[in-house]
Amino acid sequence: MKEATITENIYYIGVDDTDIDLFESQYPVPDGISYNSYLIMDDKIAIMDTVDRRKSTDWWNNIERLLGDRTPDYLIVQHMEPDHTGTIAEAVERYPKLQVVASARAVQMLPQFFGATDFTSRTIAVKEGDTLNLGQHTLQFMMAPMVHWPEVMTTYEQTERIIFSADAFGTFGALGSTLICNGTDNVPAWPDEARRYYYNICGKYGAPVQTLLKKLATLNINIICPLHGPVLTADPSHYINLYDQWSRYEAETEGILIAFATIHGGTRHTAHHMADLLRDKGASEVTLIELSRCDMSMAVAEAFRHKRLIVAASSYDASVFPPMYDFLHHLQLKGYQKRRVGIIENGSWAPTAGRVMKEMLEKMKDLDIVTPIVTIRSTLKPTDYPNMETLADAILA
Repeated sequence: MKEATITENIYYIGVDDTDIDLFESQYPVPDGISYNSYLIMDDKIAIMDTVDRRKSTDWWNNIERLLGDRTPDYLIVQHMEPDHTGTIAEAVERYPKLQVVASARAVQMLPQFFGATDFTSRTIAVKEGDTLNLGQHTLQFMMAPMVHWPEVMTTYEQTERIIFSADAFGTFGALGSTLICNGTDNVPAWPDEARRYYYNICGKYGAPVQTLLKKLATLNINIICPLHGPVLTADPSHYINLYDQWSRYEAETEGILIAFATIHGGTRHTAHHMADLLRDKGASEVTLIELSRCDMSMAVAEAFRHKRLIVAASSYDASVFPPMYDFLHHLQLKGYQKRRVGIIENGSWAPTAGRVMKEMLEKMKDLDIVTPIVTIRSTLKPTDYPNMETLADAILA
């Protein structure tokens, strides 16, 4: 994407990466990712973050077309992760008078990433509430530690009422020609990709996100400019309210997710039978996910979206089938909580999956683990139906 206008003197200079297959070497991004960067043209010129080195040439082209003969005065660094700081050393070299503005923690981290660059007299460490006047625009800095690294800060532009939100409110997916999200209708994938992004990137840090949201509540915000995904306009409160819900670990639906891990198909058949049973009992939304064939980041996001979860898995090596182990491990890492959970295990001679799943779930916070644990011996039989029905009633209660 070439540079684009956000307001009269604020420009998007970010780039799309459609060559990448895994973001952070773990999250599939079939539609790519955007590395967002912004330029504020005023008496003083500020660059808001850089981009991943993978796309530095495109980024420099965007800057040079806008700057012409002028040179930037400040580089605002909100987050030190390499996908946003890949060209800092080159920027400092190109522009000898450029000052790097960042939180004190970020300034301390600069040598970790750019040991060969001398930042002496080239940095300005800012703290909560500090401001930087550019002329017609004033930047106000708000610290956002652990959203999702400890050095993170966000920046509020007071004149245009824009929040540059770092990784908060970001999404997976390249932008193409859709820079502005003026409602989820014009970017239909926004809620799903934003949810997947939030729970997998920031999900563990609900309390720090809540702290940031309390700061944002004191501001009049017209536009949200994140470091990934579209610029958010029209009704910023819509996106802020979603982040409030997500960071409180509140479900978006009363529905039930059945996440299953099957080896030869017996557990799959059992999971589908449970889904039919729940629908017959009036469940309004039942979603099935086969963990062996589902992107883990999407499975995690779906678990948080639903109020209720049933896990069904085969026993394996006196434990549980690895796809289920991985799923529960990821839920624990991301702070899964405040949900009702049921358990179905399968085992041909010595069922162990139920015990292992229960032990893993018990390490999570505020889970209502219902009974009974249903045990299937190889394949579902009519004699198993009563226990299946009891579990269905318990999960719906």
